[in-house]
Amino acid sequence: MGVSSFTEYNSLSLFHHQPVGNASDERLHRPPTSSSDAELRIPAWWKVLDLSAHGSIGEHTTVKMEHDILEGTVLLAIVTLISAIQNAFFAHKVEHENTKQNTRGFQRTGSPAFERVYMANQNCVDAYPTFLAVLWCAGIFCSQAPAAFGGLMYLFVRQKYFVGYLGEKTQSTPGYIFGKRIMLFLFLMSLAGIINFFLVQWFGSNFEVYLKMISSTISPLLIIA
Repeated sequence: MGVSSFTEYNSLSLFHHQPVGNASDERLHRPPTSSSDAELRIPAWWKVLDLSAHGSIGEHTTVKMEHDILEGTVLLAIVTLISAIQNAFFAHKVEHENTKQNTRGFQRTGSPAFERVYMANQNCVDAYPTFLAVLWCAGIFCSQAPAAFGGLMYLFVRQKYFVGYLGEKTQSTPGYIFGKRIMLFLFLMSLAGIINFFLVQWFGSNFEVYLKMISSTISPLLIIA
């Protein structure tokens, strides 16, 4: 190979292998032109780590959402369980009075004491579904703590009503009126919370903070007979 051929070969080699300007930098920083190009650039071990990270994040998010749901309803569940225990107590009183009559089986009529305890229990049972409905709607759509407080006050008033009914029917009147006041409070909380939900959906206006503040302020006033 002569000198001229060697010089020509070197010039061709430089022309093909030496980058012009910043072409190499542009190739390094340009986005991938296809999915296959992207797969070639991303190591396989990085994909495995990325998928496992997304999986753990997803599981953590699910657990957190479940915890938030339970935290937002735990007080309502406690009040509901207390009300169930109270219902069992009322039913036990009815059964006890029924056995004192020395009759076989359950009868709806009997001594004046039995009829009073039976009617008191029946009146409480009739209002119980309405109480549960407004309690949970108020706690979910408006504010949990004031709704749970109102629920506890209603159970206290219902106990007072039941005991008063066993003595004289006139003694149960204050408990009956007070119970209606608490039910109205829970109903208004439910209504306000549902209206606020649709305001958020349709107009983007959220008054949840104000509703919680108002309900938290009014709920202690339920103690005042």
